Amino acid sequence: MGGKIKSWKKRWFVFDRLKRNFCYYIDKHETKLKGLIYFQAIEEVYYDHLRSAAKSPNPALTFCVKTHDRLYYMVAPSPEAMRIWMDVIVTGAEGYTQFMS
Repeated sequence: MGGKIKSWKKRWFVFDRLKRNFCYYIDKHETKLKGLIYFQAIEEVYYDHLRSAAKSPNPALTFCVKTHDRLYYMVAPSPEAMRIWMDVIVTGAEGYTQFMS
């Protein structure tokens, strides 16, 4: 779901453990960078059980990445993909925290 305009658009995410971030693109060819989320900014990753995401196209597959500045609502294509993405994001963020200590 968009940050300023709360509409749902398809995005392609790339997780980069070396750069300790994940970025997202407008297209699957990764030519138009739309945004970047640094691991250090991630506070929490959780399933949207309260259905807070406005008009989610699939509430059962919606999850949230909470950062210092924003809530990123995302919809996975399947339950397995949602679980994998949530685990990867949490693991990356926790790995960053351990790296810093």
